[in-house]
Amino acid sequence: MITLIGVEKGGTGKTTLATNLAVMRKNSGNDVLLVDADMQKSANFWSTKREEVLPNNRIPCIQKSGKGIGLELLDLTERYQDIIVDAGGRDSVELRASMAVANKIYIPIQASQFDLWTLDQMDKLIESAKAFNPALQAYIIINRSSSNPSVTESNETIKLLKDFENLTYSGITICDRIAYRKAASNGLSVLELKPLDHKAMAEMNTFYKKVYNEKTKFTKSAA
Repeated sequence: MITLIGVEKGGTGKTTLATNLAVMRKNSGNDVLLVDADMQKSANFWSTKREEVLPNNRIPCIQKSGKGIGLELLDLTERYQDIIVDAGGRDSVELRASMAVANKIYIPIQASQFDLWTLDQMDKLIESAKAFNPALQAYIIINRSSSNPSVTESNETIKLLKDFENLTYSGITICDRIAYRKAASNGLSVLELKPLDHKAMAEMNTFYKKVYNEKTKFTKSAA
């Protein structure tokens, strides 16, 4: 299965979602490949760091660019059970080409008007992609939400997500937690970070279940 984490706006936390998902999928017993199709190369930097701290539990990561990425992803499905693509940060040929072959795309946004404006363009991009890939499923994730219960921006944003014809709210809201940043800087997932952040772990488990329709079989790695 090809799972795309992508959006045309930067700073939404897509690499954090992609890397955590890759670790959980691999440690659930699947042969997974992380594809970095973002010019910032954040997923590749994370993978390199992971090889330093956990050489026995590396996540294979390759960089791909250009409009031929779609055909390359299809070819890679012959060798890997699961491919997770980190693409976007802008309206790029890599994002568009990946949507043309992906099974699912998860679009992380923050609870802000700027990100809602971005969804108008993403809705159009998904509509275009479905002309070539009618089975594509597109879901929105509220990411980096405030963990303060008095802040209601996320709830207000969710109400506005019903207006998009080609996008569906996933039901997932992920909070802005220090654990995600600490894990990323050390080449880890939040399920491997010590001390454990149980709220972050629960959020990632919910995300994993949504993507793969199964509970994670994650086994913690020694970091």
